[in-house]
Amino acid sequence: MADVVDPATRSRMMSGIRGKDTRPELMIRRALHARGFRYRLHCKDLPGKPDLCLPKYRAVIFVHGCFWHGHDCHLFKWPKTRAAFWEAKVRRNREVDKAALTRLTADGWRVATVWECALKGRERLSLEKVVDRCAGWLASEQQNLTIRGT
Repeated sequence: MADVVDPATRSRMMSGIRGKDTRPELMIRRALHARGFRYRLHCKDLPGKPDLCLPKYRAVIFVHGCFWHGHDCHLFKWPKTRAAFWEAKVRRNREVDKAALTRLTADGWRVATVWECALKGRERLSLEKVVDRCAGWLASEQQNLTIRGT
């Protein structure tokens, strides 16, 4: 199926998508803050620039969009147009994610990943459940946590 908008409009629309302060990220931030957790945002001094950095717990939280990181869930579908470009883009994002996880773990950081599908779509969990799991993980000694839709 051809794109329903012209290339200039599509370019403008895609450039409006941001990597920081996304709706799922803001939901997690607000809920954790309400529970008393304090954090730094988008720590540039750490690999992968985690969305939330909690130095007190030596933990970081990434809130990943399912499309941009190629998650295997119902929210991710390969685009029909420019397939080679998108495959390379998503593959590179996955490689960067893996390298950041490896470096953070080697540096002694605990890493949590909250996928967009945990907060959005037909398989979503309640925000309360997602935040409960994050809070429980922060209080534990568990190294990694991944939260995705059911």
